[in-house]
Amino acid sequence: MKFLDQAKIYTRSGDGGNGCISFRREKYVEFGGPNGGNGGKGGDVIVRCVEGLNTLIDYRFKQHFNARSGSPGAGSNKTGKSGENLVLEVPTGTTILEEDNENIISDLTKVGQEIVLLNGGNGGFGNSHFKTAENQSPRHANDGQAGKEQCIWFRLKLIADLGLLGLPNAGKSTFLSTITSAEPKIADYPFTTIHPVLGIANHKSNEITIADIPGLIEGAHGGKGLGDRFLGHIERCNTLLHLIDSSNQDPIKDWDTVRNEVISYSIELADKEEIIALSKTDTISEEELKEKTELLKKHTGKKVISISSITKEGIEEALDYIIANLMNVAKNDEDQKWTP
Repeated sequence: MKFLDQAKIYTRSGDGGNGCISFRREKYVEFGGPNGGNGGKGGDVIVRCVEGLNTLIDYRFKQHFNARSGSPGAGSNKTGKSGENLVLEVPTGTTILEEDNENIISDLTKVGQEIVLLNGGNGGFGNSHFKTAENQSPRHANDGQAGKEQCIWFRLKLIADLGLLGLPNAGKSTFLSTITSAEPKIADYPFTTIHPVLGIANHKSNEITIADIPGLIEGAHGGKGLGDRFLGHIERCNTLLHLIDSSNQDPIKDWDTVRNEVISYSIELADKEEIIALSKTDTISEEELKEKTELLKKHTGKKVISISSITKEGIEEALDYIIANLMNVAKNDEDQKWTP
């Protein structure tokens, strides 16, 4: 299934059914009273978060969605049938925005969560509603209320435990394919990954959801190379795994480039726990790896792990460290919730 992380659609709730003008007509009843029923209510527009979706591709080729209108009322005080609601299904992590693509209407982060985006129009009153002591035979009824229209944006931000980031060709996709069943495109050139990919890793009875985004370049936070959209996909991750190609001459410059983009995009994202990993360690000597590890450790003040997705060296230790880190982050988050 193709990936689409934002879509613009036009929605309209259903019109209310018209009220009915009718009078009781029976044998031997010369002056039957009014018995016109009310119109049915128009259908609502509902956005619902469902399981099993990870793309907005369903909204690529169809952009106009209308709920059903209510049926008109009928004689014998019969109320018209309500219009069927329109339910728009979206993946977890979908944000609903107004037409300007900036103001947030709602953020759907859990399966089953839903929002009534537009209420359907109320049905009009039938003439029996207007009967009074002074007017025993009203000859008018209300039209149903018109439905409401709204243009909205859906924007998907993936929800994962671990987010992978780094420069293009840093080895993120190879790492993801090594530890999960995901099948991202892999090649020895930059920008192989052109859209976010989700994978699930199982390690020692622990399950980790991992999001891989395309490589970041300088200016990504401002939208260069669609970097701002890609960074949005790791905003909901608990921890970030920053992969740096160990065969590059200046790993400190590589780390600084990506780190500056993350900080410029969002301080909240920059404050997330970051694990630094030197990748492709099979391409350099042990002496060079040790030297670059120490340089990065001194520059960042953080522990630096090393992995080779080709030889699998360091993968087990990396997963152990990642899981321990995720558990620690989850514990800290839980403690903060209960802090008086």
